[in-house]
Amino acid sequence: MRKIITTLLACWISANVLAQNPINIDLWPNGLPNSNGIDTTQPYDDSKQNFKPSIRVFLPEKSKANGMAVVILPGGAYSHLASGHEGYDWAKFYNDLGIAAIVLKYRMPHGNYNVPISDATEAMRLTREHAAEWNIDKQRIGIQGSSAGGHLASTIATHSDPATRPDFQVLFYPVISMQPGVTHQGSHDNLLGKQPSFELTNQYSNANQVNSSTPPAILLLSDDDDIVPAQNSAEYYLALKKAGVKNSAIHVYPSGGHGWGYMPSFKYHNEMLTDLTIWIKSLF
Repeated sequence: MRKIITTLLACWISANVLAQNPINIDLWPNGLPNSNGIDTTQPYDDSKQNFKPSIRVFLPEKSKANGMAVVILPGGAYSHLASGHEGYDWAKFYNDLGIAAIVLKYRMPHGNYNVPISDATEAMRLTREHAAEWNIDKQRIGIQGSSAGGHLASTIATHSDPATRPDFQVLFYPVISMQPGVTHQGSHDNLLGKQPSFELTNQYSNANQVNSSTPPAILLLSDDDDIVPAQNSAEYYLALKKAGVKNSAIHVYPSGGHGWGYMPSFKYHNEMLTDLTIWIKSLF
């Protein structure tokens, strides 16, 4: 009897430890669907921007869980990943709200724009596939992206079929347009190349791809951002309004520049968290 109780106690402790710690999942255990040219070079090496595509899943306590989840895409101009303040640092904030946080480590394009898109699409698919296991509602899964990660997030929101389309978008100072003079040139060149066709430029200028099926978005940025022009967010918000997408919002803070993510040093950090919390709670 004592042995049975000890075993049950060990299982209970193990289950609770697992719930409190992140789960790491290989995105493509059966092989990559495409290549950026360096991802076939092993071992993977983050210092060389050769990222192994994977997700890290942070689940809230079951007593707090409300069925919502956010797939988080860090920025980095499609050349690197700011996985700390634009990725993993968001986990506790979302978990405290009862929301699962799934941080994606996606591959860089290196001349193949389909590579990061396929990784982000697969992250959405896997999240819905594991929804029951992770105590998530399949119709309450959002996507978050910062800077170039915001471009990738809005690409998934505007280009995906219903099976992998997110239910809401959280976009921090996002690159939206690929048009010269509006885009962030580094992100543009790294994703599409220096001289993409007109058709490709238009296809991934995501304000042009918004329709009535596009999920609502909150856009958060600083007025003095001199890296990604505010016009990107403004165009996207107006496109959502024009398409009749309800419940979107835009917050422009007076200062802060670019790339603040979850950094407490951002002057409007607390206000930003409040604005984001109010919006998320208004959705469902």
